[in-house]
Amino acid sequence: MFLSLMLALQAPPAAQFRDVGATALPDVKTTCGTAAKEYIIEVNGGGVALGDFDGDGDPDLVVVDGSTLERVQRYEAANDEERAKLGAPGYPPRLFLNQSTAAGIRFEPAGDAWKMSGGRWGMGCATGDFDGDGWLDLVVTQWGPTRLFLNQAGKGFREVDKPGFVGDGWSTSAAAFDYDADGWLDLAVIRYLAFDTREIASRSAGKCRWKELPVMCGPEGLTPVHDQLFHNGGASAWRAREPVEGQPPPPPAGTSAFTDATMSAGFRPSNAAFGLGAMPLDYDRDGDADLFVANDSQPNCLWENRGGTFAEVGFARGVATTSSGKELASMGIGCNDVDGDGLAELFVTVFSGEENALFRPFERPPKNGAKLPPMFKESGGPLGLGGPSRPLLGWGTALEDYDHDGDLDAHVFNGHVYPQADEPGTDSSYAQQDQLYRNVSALRAKPKFAPELLSDAGPRVSRASAAADLDGDGDLDLVALELGGSVRVLENRGAQPDTHWLRVALRSAGPNTMALGARVTVKCGDVVRTREIRTSGGYQAAIPPDAHFGLGAAAVVDELEVVWPDGRVQVLKSVPVDRALTIQREEGSK
Repeated sequence: MFLSLMLALQAPPAAQFRDVGATALPDVKTTCGTAAKEYIIEVNGGGVALGDFDGDGDPDLVVVDGSTLERVQRYEAANDEERAKLGAPGYPPRLFLNQSTAAGIRFEPAGDAWKMSGGRWGMGCATGDFDGDGWLDLVVTQWGPTRLFLNQAGKGFREVDKPGFVGDGWSTSAAAFDYDADGWLDLAVIRYLAFDTREIASRSAGKCRWKELPVMCGPEGLTPVHDQLFHNGGASAWRAREPVEGQPPPPPAGTSAFTDATMSAGFRPSNAAFGLGAMPLDYDRDGDADLFVANDSQPNCLWENRGGTFAEVGFARGVATTSSGKELASMGIGCNDVDGDGLAELFVTVFSGEENALFRPFERPPKNGAKLPPMFKESGGPLGLGGPSRPLLGWGTALEDYDHDGDLDAHVFNGHVYPQADEPGTDSSYAQQDQLYRNVSALRAKPKFAPELLSDAGPRVSRASAAADLDGDGDLDLVALELGGSVRVLENRGAQPDTHWLRVALRSAGPNTMALGARVTVKCGDVVRTREIRTSGGYQAAIPPDAHFGLGAAAVVDELEVVWPDGRVQVLKSVPVDRALTIQREEGSK
């Protein structure tokens, strides 16, 4: 069955994406445990971030690396002299600057000023302008304390010694968003489970089985932990630490940039779950940022923002489980408006044996004159996104227009967690083909997806991914991590002839200088397309803070509307296409 389904994923004459990692980023690999995968911490992989860190206009690449249990345990048992030789229990995150030309995509290691020290065991990442200086900063999650690196005006990173991120457990994804509408970006940190090798059996112990084969244990049977929310301290937290003549005094010694708002904002230990993916979105269009969390083998969470505090409404809104009430092993998240109704769908990748889910929102009639928030209906199967994913295990994903025909497609990077999937009789495999779900419907309000092979590469054990235009040709390319292997770079060669595109970035005086949470709508004739500005890549990943639109045959955007995070509206008319547009906020916006 597995082989026949793979053969059914017919590639077009030339696959849309070409794997150029060997030339774009040669000899760069990551570490995530050993090949045997004795423990669950060895199977989720690291993180990847795409964003313009040096200010030259193109997306650079951060790779978050992991470690091995042997290295971590050796470091923690060592004396100071031995620790100095090891450097750190984990391998450092690395920045690669984009040096692409007309000859192709190319990344080069950044200089010493950008080098980051090793942490414990790196996992995911988030980006945003946290200190309001106009430059993209970086957060790295770990099995260990979450780390914050401030961008020094495009010249290097500086790690903040007291970021205020309490806790040192296992965190996966993170998401930057302004939950209290004070203008400063806050941070949600998604956490997985309490991991301790002294309390968890190894694969070799034979206590946990999958299809009668001994495998690593978890997550089921282990202890989940609740997610965290950290509030940005604002201007006073970011003032210079040394006195400056004519400026307000610096904050007191030991002041943290962020404070723990987990409990006060409504995130409760009773909501503990095996969290993997995170996606901020204003799902109910009330002007504040909500948060969707993909949980592994437990109900997903939808945190509805109610003026700066949150209520968990996943079951009430229809995104916690499938329509039949089945909990999913949710991994990655894609989020965008698929059907053109102005409401964003949530696409969730899942474990093998399950079907990728598309939670599709629909408006409800008012009650007693009051507008009700949307409900969601799981529609992945009928739209073609479910069945072809059943033998596969999905991770990094996104809903974007990869061929510029005007509607949204989906990419999914796949790979099993059990090396034992290669054993006879499992009806699966460890390395798996990645997928492109092309939207083939002629009716935008009624999307329909058909699966293809994503690239010319063979099966891989893929994990986190991010999408951005790496080579400046207008279409979206992809970067993905191979578990304990190469950093994959996929060049998009599939934009349809005579189609057009537009990429929109927003800039404001601050402190949310890149306008995360803003909504951009473009109108071409009677076709309307809407995107939110965000940097969350869904699973342990970050993307550039811009909105990419495929426009089909439209040769001009008749109207472009920006709803800024504070609700002010700015409108542009007759916008030229096939370009990257940066819109500065006009204070006169209504």
